[in-house]
Amino acid sequence: MDYRRFADTFVVRIDKGEEIVEQICALAEKEGVKLASVEGLGATDDFTVGLFDVEEKKFHPNRFQGPHEIVSLTGSVSTMDGAVYQHLHMSAADAGGAVVGGHLSRAVISATCEIFIRVLPGTVERAFDEKVGLNLFRFDA
Repeated sequence: MDYRRFADTFVVRIDKGEEIVEQICALAEKEGVKLASVEGLGATDDFTVGLFDVEEKKFHPNRFQGPHEIVSLTGSVSTMDGAVYQHLHMSAADAGGAVVGGHLSRAVISATCEIFIRVLPGTVERAFDEKVGLNLFRFDA
């Protein structure tokens, strides 16, 4: 990974063989990012995305392998218990143009990935919500 900061935005290149979630977390920890929006695109050949079933309160992952273009990577960086917390979604297309996507667990880059991380002033903590079964933004902290 390599990156440069321009005002409130990090322009990031994630390289072949690197994993997106790990690299965004490493940058956020190193640079002290507490709140940010994330967007990107690139190529992957091994990724896991999924769906959170609200009735079961359980995540259902789907792993995909083979060449895919990342057509959309979007999400947020916030904090939970003071540590970096990411919430990312990704859509990727295969050679035939079929697109799959969902909540991103991991994605290994096959060529390159270009990401923009726009830092926002302040901090938003997350807390587990029993009713929903997810870690939600908490604005009362």
